[in-house]
Amino acid sequence: MNEVVSNLTVMWVGIGGGIGAILRYKLGNIINSKCQMDFPLSTFIINITGAFIIAYLSVLLSVEWTDRYGSIYASLILTGVLGGYTTFSSMQLDALKLYESGKKFLSLFYLFITVSSGFFGAALGVGLASL
Repeated sequence: MNEVVSNLTVMWVGIGGGIGAILRYKLGNIINSKCQMDFPLSTFIINITGAFIIAYLSVLLSVEWTDRYGSIYASLILTGVLGGYTTFSSMQLDALKLYESGKKFLSLFYLFITVSSGFFGAALGVGLASL
């Protein structure tokens, strides 16, 4: 029985991950088409909104941060959709490319503002869901 549950869980994570990746791709294209700048705005917005949403839903679904893989909802939405939607690796690559292109201050600012804004976005999500 555990193997069946485990395989179903993996299926839900995969489905959610695909949905999240498509959302990231579509939103990133929309933002990039409307706003051309050196600052990687699409990745920034996606990661901050993802931090807010995952924190908000974690509280609403009563999911502890150490157990985001337990239920179907947590596996599908938190691990799958939001894991596929947010992108730590793209943020790091964006920062490296800025740095390599001589925009060292912008690179460090981007990393700082993304991490700090993500933290505050998650705190806001927890706060609003706790009301």
